[in-house]
Amino acid sequence: MQIKDAVAPVTGANRGIGLELVKALFDAGAGKVYAGGRKLDSLDAVQSLDRKRVIPILVDVTNDQMVQNVSKAAPDVTILMNNAGVLDFGSIVDAPLDAVRRNFETNFYGKLKMARAFAPVIEHNGGGAIVNILTLVALASMPGLAVYNASKAAAWSMTQSLRASLAGKQVAVLGVFPGAVDTDMLKGVEMPKTPPRDVAAAVIRGIIESQEDIFPDPMSASLYEAWKKDHKAVERQFASM
Repeated sequence: MQIKDAVAPVTGANRGIGLELVKALFDAGAGKVYAGGRKLDSLDAVQSLDRKRVIPILVDVTNDQMVQNVSKAAPDVTILMNNAGVLDFGSIVDAPLDAVRRNFETNFYGKLKMARAFAPVIEHNGGGAIVNILTLVALASMPGLAVYNASKAAAWSMTQSLRASLAGKQVAVLGVFPGAVDTDMLKGVEMPKTPPRDVAAAVIRGIIESQEDIFPDPMSASLYEAWKKDHKAVERQFASM
């Protein structure tokens, strides 16, 4: 799949993986990026990358009307970068239900809403891709991230369903499963982390190579190999963390 001249909305483009995805898209020859964020003034850094090719868009993926407005304002899209996400800590037995709802509203329903809104746009433009940024812990749960795990695991299942439903419409659906990435989301968590620019570069390579499942960093790649050999062993390993 080619990135050259592609047009891509990137949700959560104001920082972290989202900001680096915009840079990586341009490095690969993308023609235009719609940089999405919940506050327009948070998009100054990404807009400064290229004020002609970066179009800032106000979008909260939990807001139905905003999602529909964005899909209408971006009729030339060929690749959707479904990146926006939230993370709340806590175990599945004591995390507040409001935290559960917050994670599902963004990480599952938000991605689903964006995919539903842009799938017909991408098909109309001759085909392309929907790229869902998921997480390694969608495969095996870490108890301290139980709310986040569950929402992303649901999004992984949804990604597979989208892939099947859109297969005949020239819309590829890719899932990305990062491990620990050095972003604000994991600030204060002491463990080896991959720079977000490296993750973004791997995502772009995965799109070009049409990889349906992208493991974009050393942690995710090695643990995926272990998971394929013995998923129960990985489950027990994560459960002890």
